Amino acid sequence: MSERDPAPHPPPLPHRLADPVPVVLGGTALWFLGFFVVLLVDRSNSTLLWTTLSGGLLGIIGYGVFYWQRRAARRGSRTAQQGLEDA
Repeated sequence: MSERDPAPHPPPLPHRLADPVPVVLGGTALWFLGFFVVLLVDRSNSTLLWTTLSGGLLGIIGYGVFYWQRRAARRGSRTAQQGLEDA
């Protein structure tokens, strides 16, 4: 290739690989599953109990922010993130 030719761009990811929703929801579900396992197996370990509960709750909050930004992008809000496509 000569210096004038632009570098080729990689093809876009398929939608199923670019969609973060399954990963976010799956990760949140795993945090809650861990919470219930710790609750059943080792209730005395309060650090692990609170860590897994916090992970699940933060996953719900994070998904809420993600959903809120996608809705704003769909309706064309000027302050919304750009480049978010409909799921």
